[in-house]
Amino acid sequence: MAISGLGSHSISLFFCVVLATFLHKGAAQTISVQGQNLVTNNVSVVEGETAIISCRVKNNDDSVIQLLNPNRQTIYFRDVRPLKDSRFQLVNFSDNELLVSLSNVSLSDEGRYVCQLYTDPPQEAYADITVLVPPGNPILESREEIVSEGNETEITCTAMGSKPASTIKWMKGDQPLQGEATVEELYDRMFTVTSRLRLTVSKEDDGVAVICIIDHPAVKDFQAQKYLEVQYKPEVKIVVEFPEGLTREGENLELTCKAKGKPQPHQINWLKVDDDFPSHAVITGSDLFIENLNKSYNGTYRCVASNLVGEAYDDYILYVYDSRPDGAPQKIDHAVIGGVVAVVVFAMLCLLIVLGRYFARHKGTYFTHEAKGADDAADADTAIINAEGGHNNSDDKKEYYI
Repeated sequence: MAISGLGSHSISLFFCVVLATFLHKGAAQTISVQGQNLVTNNVSVVEGETAIISCRVKNNDDSVIQLLNPNRQTIYFRDVRPLKDSRFQLVNFSDNELLVSLSNVSLSDEGRYVCQLYTDPPQEAYADITVLVPPGNPILESREEIVSEGNETEITCTAMGSKPASTIKWMKGDQPLQGEATVEELYDRMFTVTSRLRLTVSKEDDGVAVICIIDHPAVKDFQAQKYLEVQYKPEVKIVVEFPEGLTREGENLELTCKAKGKPQPHQINWLKVDDDFPSHAVITGSDLFIENLNKSYNGTYRCVASNLVGEAYDDYILYVYDSRPDGAPQKIDHAVIGGVVAVVVFAMLCLLIVLGRYFARHKGTYFTHEAKGADDAADADTAIINAEGGHNNSDDKKEYYI
């Protein structure tokens, strides 16, 4: 059993404890250990933090428990610490458990620790301590600070000095992206990981965050981000300020060219496609004004805006309609038209009702006059003849004019 590093007082104390234990047990080598079970567990701990090592015995029969370091030096024998390392402290000791803490863990503490039970034969269980070293703050770098739309850019993210090696993930907004990682091994199983992300940007990417996320068992939510700055050519739109409706002869026309881009357009030009500009057209910055329109001004008017990235344009097609007759209203009042139609329909209905009543009344009078001769007849036959028009068998009177 290794006892290096012990002082004379500690050595004496250690041997006294061992001797007292064996005297107390007497013929301990012949005691059955059937049913005793020694267990422990592996530990992962972040560098600088505290590790807890546990040696547990099931159905212990007063056998001695001790804890040894990876060099098989005794850390604790029962509740006595022979090793002069104050970072080891006794947390709990009983017949069934030896619980020891190791504070301020460093990489040199990593290894296999031994829980040993003095039985015949002795039992051992192993606890592997793994020391985790978190990476330093991620370093985010880009090949260029400002990118023009349609071009490719490259961003690198570096996680330095971690154990084990970190994993790097990428996000653009809420969209996951795939980078290309390289791993460099350093001393003491330490690693530096660099991931390169290449992407082609559009104007929609301007102001969007690109996020580098470090995945490591020693840290959580470890990330760095960079906002993309994308330049793009202008977006152009022509707005008609006047008139609101059709463009007619004799009226005025006012157009405004609205253009935005990154950087802001430095030049805005007006031109007439395939023709000369009207001589009295007035251009003030982004505004175009033409007064007293006539049909010779018909055509396509174009606004062109440009910046460092490129240029863009928008077209307005002018068609001049005939002028309004004098006194003609500029707008059609649909409510008035509807009212007039309603009045006309109502008048027609009233007229139909009056005519219907008139014809019904005169039709009764006509039948009454036809039957008028029947009232003065001497008998029935004569009444029928008179009712049918007053005809009889006598010859009709005829008059002749010479």
